[in-house]
Amino acid sequence: LNLLPLAPRAVVGLSGGVDSAFLLKVAIDTLGERCHAVTAVSETMARSEIADTAALAAELGLGARHHVVESHELERPGFADNPTNRCALCKTELMDVAEPIARQLGAAVALGTNVDDLGDVRPGITAAVERGARMPMVDAGLTKPEIRALSRELGLRTWDKPQLACLSSRFPYGTEITPDRLRR
Repeated sequence: LNLLPLAPRAVVGLSGGVDSAFLLKVAIDTLGERCHAVTAVSETMARSEIADTAALAAELGLGARHHVVESHELERPGFADNPTNRCALCKTELMDVAEPIARQLGAAVALGTNVDDLGDVRPGITAAVERGARMPMVDAGLTKPEIRALSRELGLRTWDKPQLACLSSRFPYGTEITPDRLRR
């Protein structure tokens, strides 16, 4: 996986899942100190995942290059109404918090999207690409099973981690998303 064409530096969107952990590991191995990560934390992220993502970043040696930022997708017009393009609103928020970090570093924002993600309806992918996100694993043609196998070879503890979508995805479209409902 060649990340060097992206930019002299990269900011990896780190959710803590299989794909973003693999991308981050490869980015660190490729770019070293020129690799940063950003984790967008909000009420739509499971609390257990916040601590685990910070631990993962520390295990990979990121230290101060792991930027944990608050995101506010619930405040985005329309998001709480839970429309079918909710994921696009969320990815727009992610890019809005990641892009200033990337701009300051002269970096590209790289997301852990893989080829298998392209087969689903994913309005978030379109929104991220429109805002300049790069998807190196798509460019490399990597599938989820391949990423899991490569992650295992690299010794990443996330290689067999179950998928965990954001808490908002647990509500049927059209059901209002509120902080209280997310806590429950």
